[in-house]
Amino acid sequence: MLGIDTGGTYTDAVLLDTTRGALGTAKALTTRHDLTIGIAAAVDAVLGDHAGTIALVSVSTTLATNAIVEGRGSPAALILVGHAPDDGTRKDVTSALAGGPLIQARGGHDALGEETAPLDLDHVEAGALKVSGTVSAFAVSSMFSVRNPAHEIAVRDMLRRSTGLPVSCGHSLSSELDAPRRALTALLNARLIPMIQELIVTVTTLMTSRGIRAPVMAVKGDGSLIDAATALETPVETILSGPAASVIGAQHLSGHDNAFISDMGGTTTDIALIENGQPKLVTRGARVGGYHTMVRAVAAYTSGLGGDSEVRLDEKGRLVIGPRRAVPLALLAHRHPGVTDTLAGQVRRAWPLEWDGVFALRLRRPASEPSGLSRPQRHLWDALAEGPVAMEELYRDRSPKLSLEALMERGLVITSRFTPSDAAHVLGIHDAWEGEASKLAAHLWLRWWAMTGHTAPDDPQAFARLVLEETLSASAHALIEAAMQEEHGLPLPTGRSAHALLRAATAGREGTHFALDVRLHHPVVGVGAPAATYYPRLASRLHTDIVVPPHAGVCNAVGAVAGGVVQRADGLLTSPRSGVIRCHLPEEVTDFDDLEEAALHASGVLERLAHQAAVRIGADDITVRVDRKDEIVACKDGSSLFIESRLAAVAAGRPALGCQAGSGTKLSS
Repeated sequence: MLGIDTGGTYTDAVLLDTTRGALGTAKALTTRHDLTIGIAAAVDAVLGDHAGTIALVSVSTTLATNAIVEGRGSPAALILVGHAPDDGTRKDVTSALAGGPLIQARGGHDALGEETAPLDLDHVEAGALKVSGTVSAFAVSSMFSVRNPAHEIAVRDMLRRSTGLPVSCGHSLSSELDAPRRALTALLNARLIPMIQELIVTVTTLMTSRGIRAPVMAVKGDGSLIDAATALETPVETILSGPAASVIGAQHLSGHDNAFISDMGGTTTDIALIENGQPKLVTRGARVGGYHTMVRAVAAYTSGLGGDSEVRLDEKGRLVIGPRRAVPLALLAHRHPGVTDTLAGQVRRAWPLEWDGVFALRLRRPASEPSGLSRPQRHLWDALAEGPVAMEELYRDRSPKLSLEALMERGLVITSRFTPSDAAHVLGIHDAWEGEASKLAAHLWLRWWAMTGHTAPDDPQAFARLVLEETLSASAHALIEAAMQEEHGLPLPTGRSAHALLRAATAGREGTHFALDVRLHHPVVGVGAPAATYYPRLASRLHTDIVVPPHAGVCNAVGAVAGGVVQRADGLLTSPRSGVIRCHLPEEVTDFDDLEEAALHASGVLERLAHQAAVRIGADDITVRVDRKDEIVACKDGSSLFIESRLAAVAAGRPALGCQAGSGTKLSS
């Protein structure tokens, strides 16, 4: 089996046989401008002569999670049917919309699935045609669509027919109530479609070119697998795909059945809890980047902290790590040798500038044409056509700040500046790239820091140690917050006093007048590319065992092929009036006059839908379990009152394996 994990910085590959373990592992830099380059480099390094023996290819990724955390994504239009006017102006919705078009129309249903107003399909179509040239996809959310999806289905079919663009419907992503949150989830899904499409198409094309005819699957946020086609339709389900794969892989590699799994990548740190060998799931919806979605996923606590997090000063002149990702200067100079000369020239200049040690570069091509770039954005985009450009040079023509922010929000451009990875190069604990660039950038940082009037370290080594200390402190805080959430369901307290206490508890040394300790009761399994650099240093601070297992750097790729297939179909029975039982199913609403008859019908439909979904995404050896939970209230007169009944069919199986005929041993599942 071939596992692939595409992260913000590295792409990992592992060739896995479950009886013999990892036959080969490899890492390559993720090439965001062309994913094929990085994926091909990692795959080719482990493939050898096994192409004809691969039985399964599975992909995990942090691309969706990173995009949400960093506020990136392709432009999408949100269509709200029957929603209250305020639903379109909620802070989370407007933030996720990122200036994209909003269309609101009459329609919708009530809690019993009854139509509250006719659908104004003509209004929706006119609005959609007006904006179709500026967006990559549509998101549709209708009030109570989980009780009756008719209006969402009608809008979906019209949009596909009229625009040909992908459509994301709220009812197909969650069966839970909460229309605004369902709209948010549909919108995030729509914005992620082009990004995940690029990944899936890249992998499938590459496999074909290498003579691999195995099925291609992707990891969902709950750790289960879906086929490539389903991932293209519902990319939002790959939110926390990386953390889910890391939990599965960490348990497989470490053998720990009860532990905190902390996956530190280039952009984020994702922390999850494994209990009795199973990842803990959040069924009410994953929280990522400040958004509360309705995606079933591993209960992961995600923070914008990674080896590639930008180092910056806050308004009080204090050093802050993240949450935005930057390309480490050591890596940029490794790829573009002229960068080191530019930094050296800035050091020789007698006067410091705010943008010293900062470069801008293209991250990827626009998702569609026309791209909708403004004239200043197009000017900046064209200026970066030949590679990274120092911000100092970009400022010579005009101020690019607003255009740069807009292109960064769309995921088209990224900056390169000092990061924890650069600090590690300065200190000599990481030497994979061009360390001289990091040292020069540290000089520039200190010079500018002193110019701000705040107290700065004395030399680059001291500065790098301070960055390392802040990264360790932030890592410890993230682990403590995850434990606090698990124990009490509460975030860490904020404020200066709370911050001082946390720093005292995780400083790794006693204070002058008092000492404060924090002790985690579970070991921490540290995985991800930077894990070996940072996590062993946390053991004394958190008073627990820190485990960095073999192949920790490619843990996500291991987890990508170690999961199973799980598909779910949900239904609801209600009683809109005496003597009527209404059956709310994913694609139909039907009335019965008997509860058991309705339940039998619902169970049969849901079992069939779950089984079909599992087969469709490539499952084998499928078992289906239907659970039913009735809510019935006992009355004082001895009678009973039916409220509702929830049904869920869960189909579970293993990925169906395929193997090209030929010589070689088939890698077992």
